[in-house]
Parts: sequence; C-alpha cells; structure tokens
Amino acid sequence: MSVILTQTDTTVGLLSQDDKKLQEIKSRKPSKPFIKVYKNFKTLLASGHRIPDKYKNNIRRSKKTTFIVKNRAFRVADVSLDSQILKDSSWHYSTSANESGKNFDRDFCVEKADIIIENKERLSQNSSSSLYKINHKKRKKIR
Repeated sequence: MSVILTQTDTTVGLLSQDDKKLQEIKSRKPSKPFIKVYKNFKTLLASGHRIPDKYKNNIRRSKKTTFIVKNRAFRVADVSLDSQILKDSSWHYSTSANESGKNFDRDFCVEKADIIIENKERLSQNSSSSLYKINHKKRKKIR
C-alpha cells in the first residue's frame, strides 16, 4: 500500500491503508492508533462501526471533526481534491504530515511519501480537526 501526501479537509496529511508504514514514518508507538477517514457516512456504517443513534445525524453532518467511539477514532470527510486515487478508496488511515511532535516539513514528507497530491494552493499546515469522545450517554470534547 502506498503512502499519500496531500492536503486533507483539515491540514496536510499522510494517508495510507497500511498503518504499519505510517507508524514507521512517524516513529509512533504501535499502541497509539491512527484516525480512520471514511469517504462518506454510508461507508462508515458498512465498516461495522456502531454509532449511538442520538449522534448519527451529528456525525453525518459534521465537518472537520473526529470522533472516538469505543476507542476507535474516525472521521467522515469528502474528498476535496479531484484525485481518482482518493475517490476509489472508501477509507484511509490518516495522520498529520510531520515528524512526531514537530511542525510540517515539506522535505521530510516528500522523502517519505510514495504519492504526492496537491493542487495550485499547494500544501499548507492548518489546524487539526476537533476531537470528541462519545458513548450512549454523553459527548466529551477532547480538543
């Protein structure tokens, strides 16, 4: 599986369906999971995620928001670039495009990525997604 460097719906990200490659690039502990980004809400549900009924509309309509349900982090994000590679895949693991604890460094990312997708606006580091932990009873904002 390839590692893709691209502008995500939030910031510059590394995407792949191989979480081991992303762990290696980021020098990240295997115990720390990656966010799984789905191309639409239907795909999220088809993957086996159990979403509390009272939050389904909130998740379906959310923008730039990551949710944690039963220790599984996910986000629904429309493909913002006209890239067939991203459109053909129903999900990717996602992480910010940087070394752990550092800011975006284009040279580092270009060296590590197999595929680079960017448009005329180029790649720019923006704020990360909001993060909520939800269960059947409550929703807690983490960032």
